[in-house]
Amino acid sequence: MHRTTRSIPLFLSVSTLALGLSASAINAQDFELGTIVVTPNRTPTELSKVGSTVEVVEKKEIEEQSLPLVIDYLTLLPGINLSPQGGMGKNTTMIMRGARGQYVKTLYNGIDISDVSAPTPQASFAHLMAGEVDRIEVLKGSQGMLYGSDAIAGVVNISTLGGVQMGVTHSVFGEAGSNKTFRGGYALDAGFERGQFGFSLSGVKTDGFSAAAAGTEDDGYRNVTGTINGRFDASEDLSFFANGLFINGRTEYDDAYPAPLYQLGDSDAYSTYHHYAGRVGADFKLFDGRLSNTVSAQISDISRKEYSSYPGTYDGRRVKLDYLGSLEVSPMLTVNFGADWERNHAETSAGIDKSVSMGGGWVEAVATPVDPLTVTLGLRHDEHSTYGGYTTWRATGSYRFEATGTRLHSSVGTGFRAPSLYELYAPFYGNADLEPETSVSFDVGVEQSFLDGKLTADLTYFMLNIDDFIGYDPVTYQNIQTEGTIRTRGVEASMAYAVTDWFDLAGSYTYTKATRPDGTREVRIPRHDIALSAVVRPAEKWEIAATGKIALDTVDGGELDDYFLLNAKVAYKPTENTELYLRAENILDQDYQVVRGYNTQGFSVFAGFKAKFAP
Repeated sequence: MHRTTRSIPLFLSVSTLALGLSASAINAQDFELGTIVVTPNRTPTELSKVGSTVEVVEKKEIEEQSLPLVIDYLTLLPGINLSPQGGMGKNTTMIMRGARGQYVKTLYNGIDISDVSAPTPQASFAHLMAGEVDRIEVLKGSQGMLYGSDAIAGVVNISTLGGVQMGVTHSVFGEAGSNKTFRGGYALDAGFERGQFGFSLSGVKTDGFSAAAAGTEDDGYRNVTGTINGRFDASEDLSFFANGLFINGRTEYDDAYPAPLYQLGDSDAYSTYHHYAGRVGADFKLFDGRLSNTVSAQISDISRKEYSSYPGTYDGRRVKLDYLGSLEVSPMLTVNFGADWERNHAETSAGIDKSVSMGGGWVEAVATPVDPLTVTLGLRHDEHSTYGGYTTWRATGSYRFEATGTRLHSSVGTGFRAPSLYELYAPFYGNADLEPETSVSFDVGVEQSFLDGKLTADLTYFMLNIDDFIGYDPVTYQNIQTEGTIRTRGVEASMAYAVTDWFDLAGSYTYTKATRPDGTREVRIPRHDIALSAVVRPAEKWEIAATGKIALDTVDGGELDDYFLLNAKVAYKPTENTELYLRAENILDQDYQVVRGYNTQGFSVFAGFKAKFAP
């Protein structure tokens, strides 16, 4: 993972991300090794010129750890916590800098994958497998100016659109281990002179363990995930692209207080999850390449069914059109701009059958008045079919002191979350007069490199205020705008050290103070959060990777136990394209809870293999 210029394995590598960019735009770039390219401006930008806080998990790190889920890597990043209600496949909420999942915009190859039928729409991280993921990027702070609704705490983008070599490559992997867990997958990548094509299919099945801490029967899970992507370069200035995603999941879980005892415990409850999404578009350049354009259309369709004491069906669909432009006015000034429109529809067994639409436009100036200094300033306005309009803005700055290896970075911005279809229209609870929740965020930090760049450290202060919080009336139970402010304050400290060519070390510490509108402490957010990682290559063909996470001072209906999670993997690579490995999770067999009343994984062991081959 990278914190500005750091990573778990501490390798500086080339990174681009498809936040609103097409696969062709990404692969058309030729970047110098040692420069990490991210998209906090929705266009490729040198990391040293980025004022916002950015974290990146690269493909190399995913391969080193071989963990099954995207959330397994997110939880190792500074300022990010997770609250799963049991094991694999169970309901999981991501928390970024003290703000919950409904305040995080999540994209998968540029597709917004939040569930619009949910009471507070957010991505279903429990179902997102890491198998074919090439990169995960996290952009922190309120990003309403660039991404519209929901980007109050930040943006997560998951990409499978990595660079593809010429020719055809087949990849397979398999793993088996504790809880009768089996997972495997196949991928095909084909690169040709005028484009590329990729396809992947993976699956997992596990008996799991009891989701309820008071339970005794296992709660299993199974998942099948597929991705497809392609790009065709019609000319040097025109490319077409398409990508798709499908996820089919079935989760067994323990009812939250089912009749007749109304206590959390064993039950026969289960749910199904079906997600189909796709995006198509084109890139084209004008004015000798000075104006780059991307137009795209996307659809995301999610269907959920609950078979429990509280059965129900939930269907949500999002259709979105998007335009992105970038004009190089001069070597010192680039203007990025765009417009988008989306329509969300939800139909549920609870009596909702409604749609809303929203459209917006934005413009951002990226200026480098002198080489060490880069500043950005942007403005956006959105119009919603129910509540009307809202305007957001963002400003960032980065200044480098080349002589000392020091960089100052800062960002300030605003965001909003439009009320969900449930909050607006749910029978008995809905309130069509709701306004959006609003936010302002600020962070400032210093990054310092030592030992000719082998050691990099960063210290960042952050704050986030969320106003107009949508809660409920304790008498009528109707959704209402509540008084008060959700406040988070904190510090993120990180370091990465390439000790030798065979030993890499990284670590981070996050202090978070988060309070609710009534001033009480937010639950399930550690006051102190420490992440550690190391990669050792003791001999040719051998590699050992380990990660640790320490959570201290957490509350959820009272204090939760502190814990230290230690995971490790030992890999042997007989050839450049094959790997045999053994990995273990929770090596210290910590007995802990992240959500009160729900179990977590104990000590577990898995064995697996990976292979790549060309015909």
